[in-house]
Amino acid sequence: MKQDRQTKENVYKVIAHDRDRTNILKTIELKTITFLVQRTPSWVTPDMLTIIGFLGTVTVFVSFLLANYFNPHLLLIGVLGFGISWFGDSLDGTLAYYRKKPRKWYGFALDFTTDWLGVILMNAGLIVYLHHAWEFIGFSFAVLYGWEMITALLRYKITNKYTIDSGLFGPTEVRIIVALILILEVLIHNSILYIGLFICVFLFISNITETIKLLKLSDARDKEEMGKSSV
Repeated sequence: MKQDRQTKENVYKVIAHDRDRTNILKTIELKTITFLVQRTPSWVTPDMLTIIGFLGTVTVFVSFLLANYFNPHLLLIGVLGFGISWFGDSLDGTLAYYRKKPRKWYGFALDFTTDWLGVILMNAGLIVYLHHAWEFIGFSFAVLYGWEMITALLRYKITNKYTIDSGLFGPTEVRIIVALILILEVLIHNSILYIGLFICVFLFISNITETIKLLKLSDARDKEEMGKSSV
């Protein structure tokens, strides 16, 4: 029993090696990932998990198309897509570190690329599902999410600290929220319009706030470097 506990603690350290998580579900998520990564078959590679995660996003995209052209209830396929996306995206890099075969910068570049392509694809599906002037919600969400990703990259460059969370919300919470929005849209048609508008306003305010913080951090680093150079 004591040995099993020590093994779990070692896995926790491996999983959380370079990330200071602040999201609401971090404890449950960490335990779940720990459980899954120890039971992943040896023939499954991190790159395969990345592909699986991206296929989850493709599933969300397809669900919007099916809901638009056939039956709105097919949006529920998107809920499954988010589950698949979480599985692949959460385990790919973690599995590499667990097997002591990390590729930090390769994984970082691959994750950011696939995440951005996934955002574009998902919002393309949303634009197809929405109609008339409401299509701007899908476009706005893609732009605002892209802004958030750029801010995260700049923060990493300036502070040398990388986080995938924005306060209490991380990718897992976002997936759950959007999945719940899809379920609500099936129950209450067109509710996605008003919820999507609210989310876009929230993201805009959040991005403005984070950008101001980033500029302050940048200014502080400039002053620090200028002080060092004058010594």
